[in-house]
Amino acid sequence: MKMTILAIGRLKAGPEKDLCDDYLTRARSLGRACGITALTVKEFAETGDAKALAEAVPPRSYRIVLDERGKALATAEFVGLIRRQLDAGAGDVAFLIGGADGHADGTRIKADFLLSLGPMTWPHRLTRVMLAEQIYRAVTIMVNHPYHRR
Repeated sequence: MKMTILAIGRLKAGPEKDLCDDYLTRARSLGRACGITALTVKEFAETGDAKALAEAVPPRSYRIVLDERGKALATAEFVGLIRRQLDAGAGDVAFLIGGADGHADGTRIKADFLLSLGPMTWPHRLTRVMLAEQIYRAVTIMVNHPYHRR
C-alpha cells in the first residue's frame, strides 16, 4: 500500500520541516515490514485550489481528509483505520490537508473518512508534523517497535 500526504502550502526550511521529515523517514524505514511500500508528500502552492488537490489524489485511493468537522481518533483507532486499508488490499491511502480556509465542500463529500486532530485549531505546519508522527506511531505499533509504549 502506498501512502500520500497531499497538502496545500509548502513547509519552508526550519524546525517543523525537519521534524516532519524525520518522522516520515522513520516511517518509511519500517513501513515495508507492515505492507506500506511508499510514503510520499506532495505540496501545492497556497494559491492552490481544491481542484488541484483533488486531481493529485491517486486513482482509487482511500481518502482521509483532515478537517475540523471530522472524527478525532485515539491512536489505536487510527492504527485500526490504517490496518483495515492494508487488510482490504487498498493500493493507496491519501491524506489531504487543506489550506488556511480548510477544504472545499466537494473535497469533504468525496472523503472516505474525515479526520480531526482534535477540537483545537492547529497551524498547518504543525498539522503536518502531528500527522507524520501519528503515521510513524501507527507503523511502529503494526511492527511491534518499542516507540509506542502502551
